[in-house]
Formats: sequence, structure tokens, C-alpha cells
Amino acid sequence: MRMLVVEDDATLLRIIRDVFEGESFLTDGAETGDEGYFLAEQAIHDLIVLDVMLPGMSGLEIISKLRAKSIRVPIILLTARDAINDRVAGLDAGADDYLTKPFAVSELLARARAVLRRKGTIGLEGEMTCGVIRIVPSAREAFNGDTPLLLTATEYKLLEFFLGHKNQILTREQIFDRIWGFDSGSATTAVDVYVHLLRKKLSAVGAGNILQTVRGIGYLVKGDTDVQ
Repeated sequence: MRMLVVEDDATLLRIIRDVFEGESFLTDGAETGDEGYFLAEQAIHDLIVLDVMLPGMSGLEIISKLRAKSIRVPIILLTARDAINDRVAGLDAGADDYLTKPFAVSELLARARAVLRRKGTIGLEGEMTCGVIRIVPSAREAFNGDTPLLLTATEYKLLEFFLGHKNQILTREQIFDRIWGFDSGSATTAVDVYVHLLRKKLSAVGAGNILQTVRGIGYLVKGDTDVQ
């Protein structure tokens, strides 16, 4: 799982990232609204934690712009305790939940899990499934039923990204940015190579059909997408 934290308080930003990284999330961070929006509009994150009051573009502006572009990533809004209007405006704009400052980071973590469950990204046990395939993000392990799938680290990250964005077309550029990063020296052709390797391993257990190619665009996962 990968999340984006947009918070102009550098200390709080680091604390939030540390807590989620301790729970096996990959994290990106931004301290300004403009940088946060740039990262968010890449549509490669499973969750965004977003402060309202930011230098440059505000959190409310970011939510409105993302939803206008049909980017439906779950968003948890961080607001001042007395900013009732901001909370109402954020929820109306498309935020999924909010927390008022100051807050316990453990509560933020619990709310994040609840939002991801409601969105169908993870189940009650924190797992994701698609047909016979099951992954456990907290352990970064994948299974065919109860039998472990022998995936490389890159293959696992690909599978997790696909299962976290089921029935969504993911472009090669989105996949590349999510798996290899914005600053990678690799080429986007790496996406096709690793998707081919992943599909071979899925096909070996009768699940190759869940990963489909969208010609000229990218890939998507279809099939039984229940979460456990």
C-alpha cells in the first residue's frame, strides 16, 4: 500500500510517515499544496492524508480538483479543531473522513484502515483477493489459496497495485511511477517486462486471465474482487 501525506508541519509530516511506514505502507510526502497536488494527480496512491491549511493550493482546492478529474483515491482531511466550515466543505467536496488537530496518530491509522475497508481496498483482515489469488500487504506476501506464490519484490508490488485498483485501467506511466518512482533511471518498457513475468506466474496457477492488457494504454485486473 502506498499513501501520500500533504502537511506543512515538517515534524508532523515525518511522524505520520514513520507510523505508516511501520505498518508496511510506502509513503510520499509534500509540504506545500502545489507539490501535494502534483503528486496526487498521478493517481498512484491508495490513500491521501491531507491538511486543509497549506502554502499555495489549499487542501479543499486539491480535493475539488482531484474529484473533478475523477481521481477517487480515499482522502482523510486534517483540520483545525474550530474549522467546522472546512470539515463540511471538505466532505462535500469528496473527502472520505476527517480528523481535527491535535490528534493521536494511532487514531489516524485506525481511520485509514476503516476508510480502506469501506472503499473495498482491504478487508477486515487487511487482505486483498481476486479469484484464487490472495495477498497480505502487512507481510508483503501473495498466495494461490493457501499456497505461497514465489514472487520477486517487484512482481509483488505490481500485484498489490493492481489488486488495490481493481477494474481500473492503469496506464504504463502510472505503473512505472508507482513501482519504480518518479526519479528512476529505468524506462517504461520495464512495466511490460515485469507484467509479462507476473502474468506467467499467475497463469501457472490458473489466474492469468485476471490481468488484462488494454492495448495502447496499460493494464487492468478484472474478476472476483472480494476482500477478506
